[in-house]
Amino acid sequence: MRRLKRDGKKGFTLVELIVVLVILAILAALLIPALTGYINKAKEKQITAETRQVVMAAQTLVDEYYGQQPVGTITADQTIDTTNDLGTVTLEEIAKLAEVDDTNIQSITVGGTGDLVAIITKVEYKKDGKLCTYEKATADAAGSYKITDATP
Repeated sequence: MRRLKRDGKKGFTLVELIVVLVILAILAALLIPALTGYINKAKEKQITAETRQVVMAAQTLVDEYYGQQPVGTITADQTIDTTNDLGTVTLEEIAKLAEVDDTNIQSITVGGTGDLVAIITKVEYKKDGKLCTYEKATADAAGSYKITDATP
């Protein structure tokens, strides 16, 4: 009779396969929380970048209609009125220039003192459950961005 040789047979045993699967499951359990953190950071960077775009677009349009007085605050149902017959700036125009959805822009405040009366001082932008607030304390200081969880 012929003897079967097990030395020449190739393949993995069931135990070896189970060990490999357990190791993969442990690695996945360690990596998923780390990847979730990276995803949240990426979303925060995205909303900050979009808020910056809104600030730049709003400042550009307000500069076009620059007047001699502070121009006030706008919200989703209002416009910035420069009160000097140069026209108005709408959220739709700002959103179009910034290439964002205008429903995400919560409010834009324009103010300033002295020679700088048409400066974007505050922008609130909401997206994906996050609220990004841009605030400029003084004309000389750089603005700061703060991200919080948006309340429904």
